[in-house]
Amino acid sequence: MKTLYLARHAKSYWKDQSIPDFDRPLNSRGKRDAPFMGEVLKDRKVIPDLIISSPAKRTKKTALEIASKIGYSEKKILYNEELYEASSNTIIKALNKIDERYNSVMIFAHNPGLTLLNNHISNNYIENIPTCGIVALQLDKKWNELGKNTCKFLYFEYPKLYLE
Repeated sequence: MKTLYLARHAKSYWKDQSIPDFDRPLNSRGKRDAPFMGEVLKDRKVIPDLIISSPAKRTKKTALEIASKIGYSEKKILYNEELYEASSNTIIKALNKIDERYNSVMIFAHNPGLTLLNNHISNNYIENIPTCGIVALQLDKKWNELGKNTCKFLYFEYPKLYLE
C-alpha cells in the first residue's frame, strides 16, 4: 500500500511584476502558512519516504519549510523541472517513474495540475487545492499503475481550516 501527498506551494508574492514567474518568492501569508502546515503534518505523524518538488522558488521554499517541520532532510528532496507548472498528465508520468521501494511520496507542485491530478486519480472530487493545501491519497497499486480512480482519498488539509 502506498501513500501519496499532493502539496501545492504556499501563497506567492505578486506585487513586483518584474520578477519572473519561476523566481517569485513566498509572500507574508505563504511564509506563515508553509511552516504551519508542516506542523499540521507533523501532528499527523507524516514523514514521507520521498519528497519531490518543482524547482520554482515558491515551491522549493514551501517544500523546505514543510520538510524541516516533519524531520525530512532537505538534502534528500528531489527537484524535478518537469513539475514546474505541469499538467496532471506530466505529474502522473513523473509519479509513474518512482522506485517501488518508496511507500510514501510527497509531491510539491502547482495548480491547476495538482487539482486536476487529484480529480483524475482520486475517488474524491476537490474544486480547488488552495495554496499550501495538502491532499493525502492511498494507492493499492504500484507507482507505474497510477491512473484514473486508482487512489482512495484519506484527507485534505489547508491553512484556512485553522487560520484566519
